[in-house]
Amino acid sequence: MEGIRFRLIFANDPDVFQERINRFIADLDENVLLVDVKFSTAVQGAQVNYSALVHYKEVESWKD
Repeated sequence: MEGIRFRLIFANDPDVFQERINRFIADLDENVLLVDVKFSTAVQGAQVNYSALVHYKEVESWKD
């Protein structure tokens, strides 16, 4: 299972959460494929926690 990676992204604020996901995806190399994204929310008291588990895979570059 070479090249398979996971990244957990979380935040308590939806705007911060969105920014973290956007930044992570924008920083991925061209030889990385997004396989799946699992999203979840959880309430703790009056606070909502947002989390995403990003599954991605490093692949070889296409060659002509």
